[in-house]
Amino acid sequence: MKKYTLIFLLGGLFMQPLFAQPFTTDNRISDILTQPQFQGFAERLLPWDDQRNDPDLRLSQIGRLMPYHSHISPQTVTNTLNKMVTRAEQGERIFYDIYTEAEKRQDPSKRQTGVFVFKGKPNAPFAMIAAGGGFAYVGSLHEAFPIAQSVSEQGYNAFVVKYRAGMGGQIATEDMAQAIEFVRRNAKTLQIDPDGYSVWGGSAGARMAANIGSYGTQAFGTAQNSKPNCVVMLYTGHSDINRHGEPATFVAVGEQDGIASPHVMKRRIEQLKAMNVPIEFHLYKNLEHGFALGLGTTAEGWEKRALEFWQRQR
Repeated sequence: MKKYTLIFLLGGLFMQPLFAQPFTTDNRISDILTQPQFQGFAERLLPWDDQRNDPDLRLSQIGRLMPYHSHISPQTVTNTLNKMVTRAEQGERIFYDIYTEAEKRQDPSKRQTGVFVFKGKPNAPFAMIAAGGGFAYVGSLHEAFPIAQSVSEQGYNAFVVKYRAGMGGQIATEDMAQAIEFVRRNAKTLQIDPDGYSVWGGSAGARMAANIGSYGTQAFGTAQNSKPNCVVMLYTGHSDINRHGEPATFVAVGEQDGIASPHVMKRRIEQLKAMNVPIEFHLYKNLEHGFALGLGTTAEGWEKRALEFWQRQR
C-alpha cells in the first residue's frame, strides 16, 4: 500500500506519494532488506545465500561481503540502488522469478534465483549479465548492477541473473541459461529483441557466460536452444573452447590480477584468433581482480567499448 504525505496549499488539501528516502553509504544492509520497493526479492540483491549478509553492516563497508572483488565503490553501489528504487517507484517491474512455483517447490534452492531488469530502449537487443564471486557469493551490488545500469543508459536492455551460490559452476550456469530462456520467451512483455543477444560476466560469471557462448543454453537444461552472438568476459581463468565454433569475444583483465592470470586469457585469445573468431582484448595497467566498471582506473569506460564491439557483430 502506498504511503502519502499531506500538502496544504491555497484552495485545498492534496495528497502525494511519499517515496522512500535515497540510500547513502551510512545506510545498513537491513535498510536494503526493508526497502518497500524491494519486498519479495530484497535478499537476492545481496551477495550471500547464507547468513553472512550482516544486517548491521553499513553500506560504506560493503566490500567486506565481496572478498574476491576490488575497487569497490560504496557510492556507486548506493547510486545504483537508488536508480533501481526510482524505477520501481515509477511503476517499472525490476525483478522476475525465472522458475515456476512448481519448480521451486520441487527444488527450494531455486527460490534464491531470479533476474533483475534494467530497461533500455523498447525492442533494443539485450545483454544477460552474471556477477562473479568464486561461485561462493554473487557480487551484483558492485559488479553486475552498475554494469547493467551503464548498459541500459546506452539504450540497450540489460538483465542481471541472480544464480544459486555455493552450488558450483554447473548449477550457476543452468540458472543463467534459464534466465536467458525466460527473457527470450517473454520478449514481447519485456519489450526486447530476443535475437543477437550478448552474455557478460566477471570472474565466475565470465565462466558461465563463456560456457553458454560455447555450447548454447540447451546444454544447460533449457527446453529451447539459443546461443549469443557475443561474449564479454572479465578477469577469468576460463580456458575451455568449443573447437566447433565460438562467438565473438571481448575480454578485459587487469595486469596485476593475482586470482585469474592474464596469461590464461592471452592464450585463449590466441586460440580464438586461430579459429578466425572476432576478438577484442584489453589488458589494463595497475588493476587487480574484480574491478567491475573500474571507475577512476585505467579500465574506466571498458563497457562502452564492449557495447561497440557487440554491435559490430549484429
